[in-house]
Amino acid sequence: MSGKTYDVVVVGAGVFGAWTALALALRGKRVALLEAYGPAHSRSSSGDESRIIRMGYGADEIYTRWSQRSIHMWRELFAAARDESLFQETGVLWLAEAGNVSLQATRDVLTSCGVKFAELDRAELIQKYPQINFEGIGSGIYEPQSGVLMARRSVAAVVAVAQKMGVEYRAAHALAPRGSGEISQVETSSGEPFAASQFVFACGAWLGKVFPEVLGERIFPTRQEVFYIGVPAGDERFSPPLLPTFLFKTDESYGMPNLESRGLKIALDRHGEQVDPDTQSRVVTVGELERIRKYVAYRFPALKDAPIVETRVCQYENTSSGDFLVDHHPDMPNVWLVGGGSGHGFKHGPAMGEYVAGQLSAARGEPRFSLAGKETVQNRAVF
Repeated sequence: MSGKTYDVVVVGAGVFGAWTALALALRGKRVALLEAYGPAHSRSSSGDESRIIRMGYGADEIYTRWSQRSIHMWRELFAAARDESLFQETGVLWLAEAGNVSLQATRDVLTSCGVKFAELDRAELIQKYPQINFEGIGSGIYEPQSGVLMARRSVAAVVAVAQKMGVEYRAAHALAPRGSGEISQVETSSGEPFAASQFVFACGAWLGKVFPEVLGERIFPTRQEVFYIGVPAGDERFSPPLLPTFLFKTDESYGMPNLESRGLKIALDRHGEQVDPDTQSRVVTVGELERIRKYVAYRFPALKDAPIVETRVCQYENTSSGDFLVDHHPDMPNVWLVGGGSGHGFKHGPAMGEYVAGQLSAARGEPRFSLAGKETVQNRAVF
């Protein structure tokens, strides 16, 4: 039995939960971090090998500024962990048709936030990146200081640093609290109680299952397939620095160059079918394979017949708009609901941890992250 009383119990050791636990420990709080399957496990939205960190967010300056804060904190943490390979500065290339409104807004916000970037017209793109087919693409924005976080290992590093700061990490399945009013503890599936003054549930795609009455119709887990394409022997065109991380706004796709010899990573950013994170198949289908093969052949002609060397099936944990969720449970005022990563949240882990820690200390909240703003019908607005 635990027998301890904590200031805060954090449930879920994905990127949001891990950074929240660390931020609270840095404020001198006694913290327990509970995780059912392990930090950034294979079923989580924080799993897999890599995630993009970029500054561009169209007109959504709040996320650009959170990205700026987060990349600084990620780098500090990796230096403390003595593994700076966890961030790969590949650069990030935004691509869209001529006159794309989001790309124009991205340029304006990057300028106002002091982010280093370069604009490339179609002729410059073709000259610089001949391995890409730029059909339908009019221009691009290149962020040279952005890149890729090695996701699974990065979350493990956060948890390890948090433990050094006094966080008690436990492999435990926390049960959902029930009733109304302030709670005094959560119990695990083994019957162990964890008492605290405040509780943070950062359960990712499981939030709707843990709190079905409140979030069952406001968290939308969707099936998302990721593919790694084997590059030709001795071919450096698909590795950095010759190929950066890329996002095709026009196609709703993204990808990363060949990192750690795993191949070109590529995925469609369109929301897939709604799924249950416990029961969905983690195996890609024939139709999904055919769709990505066709797309790779179109945008990267030299990879037309390249083998698919790895696949992943994960999920996004979407809110109606794509904005994050950080708010009290409406019936349990010392229970916090933290999530809504919506496919873009991983990079923001450090800023999210700081924000949640501030909220627990009664800092003013951001209206976009409120429960009241989360609808029961999806209308994606954040990309």
